Amino acid sequence: MHSIFEQIRHAFTGGMMSWYEGKMFVEHASAVSSDALHVLLGVLLWILIAWVWRRPLSAAGPLVALLGLIAFNEFVDLWVEQWPDKAMQYGESAKDLVLTMALPVILMLAVRVRPNLFRTLSGRRR
Repeated sequence: MHSIFEQIRHAFTGGMMSWYEGKMFVEHASAVSSDALHVLLGVLLWILIAWVWRRPLSAAGPLVALLGLIAFNEFVDLWVEQWPDKAMQYGESAKDLVLTMALPVILMLAVRVRPNLFRTLSGRRR
């Protein structure tokens, strides 16, 4: 008979495997590379989180939430995939994190530093 901890571990592992398989389906079904998906989905998720939370893109909360989602995703990758070379695997995971966060961080900083770049020109001629 399995202990409660073994049952929880089994359920947790099964959930992570389902997440990973779904992610792989999207990656293989799309016409863009895995790296491009990280960049595109990072920006899309960041904007979606800000919209759902009703927070401006200049707020840190949506960016921190995105980082949490990415950390979870990379944790699942490291748990499910077992590469023979751990350094390569960790390097790939770090690259994914940087690619996913880069554009949201750049845009958030631009919104904070130069907010006028993101305002409409209502009433002005261009």
